[in-house]
Amino acid sequence: MLRTLLPGDPVARALSIATMAGSLSMGLFYSVSALYFTFVIGLEATTVGTGLTIAGAVGVLGSFLGGRLADRFGADRLQQAATVVQGVALLAYVLADDALTFVLVACVAVGARSMQGTAKQTLLARWFTGPDRIEVRARLRVVTNVFIALGTSAAAVALLLGTATAYRTTMVVVGLLSLLAVVPLGGLRARVPGLAEALRPTRGRRADLTAPRGRSPLRDRTYLASTALNSVVAMQFGLQNVGVPLWIAHHTEAPTVMVSVVLLLNTVLVAALQVRASRGTHEIRAAGRAVRRGGLLLALACLLLAAAGSVGVVAAVLLLLLAETVSTAAEILAEAGGWGLAFELADPLSAGAYQGVSQMGYSIAGMLAPLVITATAIEHGWLGWIGLATMFAVAGTGVAAVAARAAVRRGEAQVLLAA
Repeated sequence: MLRTLLPGDPVARALSIATMAGSLSMGLFYSVSALYFTFVIGLEATTVGTGLTIAGAVGVLGSFLGGRLADRFGADRLQQAATVVQGVALLAYVLADDALTFVLVACVAVGARSMQGTAKQTLLARWFTGPDRIEVRARLRVVTNVFIALGTSAAAVALLLGTATAYRTTMVVVGLLSLLAVVPLGGLRARVPGLAEALRPTRGRRADLTAPRGRSPLRDRTYLASTALNSVVAMQFGLQNVGVPLWIAHHTEAPTVMVSVVLLLNTVLVAALQVRASRGTHEIRAAGRAVRRGGLLLALACLLLAAAGSVGVVAAVLLLLLAETVSTAAEILAEAGGWGLAFELADPLSAGAYQGVSQMGYSIAGMLAPLVITATAIEHGWLGWIGLATMFAVAGTGVAAVAARAAVRRGEAQVLLAA
């Protein structure tokens, strides 16, 4: 865990410390934001939902544009700028007093967070290679989960007090923590020899015009297919954050406290297993197999969750724990495989543009997942769960097929180059 929190590589260490502050901020935000928007600002729940959906669409655009900006100005500089903008936007929630202001602030906050995510992926793609790149990404995910959980726990103070002042103070802390995340990122180029060269612009006026140009990800059918199918699998996060809590609370005999229990179980398993499960997924074929296994395990988890709605209290609790264990294993495998494909299928000369497309897929999944999950499993029970299970299994199998074909083509290309 010490190696995960404070790795030896200076770039990985800076990213890890920044991730600690940002994830702690997000844990607090996720816990109190809904109550802050409705109780303190006085917005209707439907207004909050609509506003966040609009902000999600801006986040999709931000993910894509972030890749272009990272190639033009440098991934580290974009990440610093986006982190500052996000922190200022989160602080601005304290000043929001009507629906329009709320939507505008949410758009800026979500858009900046999406750019920040793309910038981080691009920085990883340009500075690290092969298995090291996947390992660092896995360790950052462990840091993210642990510190979001810590932030969620810390938010209990505001939730227990339940006053407008407590919620408003927490939102200020959220913004300050987000701004704090920029500190370890400052001056990276000066502190790390070779980083400036690795992050040199590949687009725009500062680019080396004599260097070869990378291809556009929008013309790369293999990458687009992989991204689209991985986006379907990535809807698992909507299952975890929306589907499971609603299913437990309204469709099973299990006590509502099981929502917290399964989230804690997810955090512990990710922290313990994510790095180990990511080993070997820098190879394209292995990455595809990991996503396929993840998709099939997600399908099994859906069926276990459906069964939990048809039994008594004890059986429901046991099925929910089993379903969470299976779905977390699926999440760990699918994420590891998705990272491998996002990095290894990309043209390194257009790293930012490719990672922008990959992150855009995750943003689309995050925007659509709540609607898909509620319109299927929550509305239609067993039939909806079977539909979700089929969707995950088919998408995961499709990713493996795309990866296998890409691995064959890459092998053939290497043979031709060697000849």
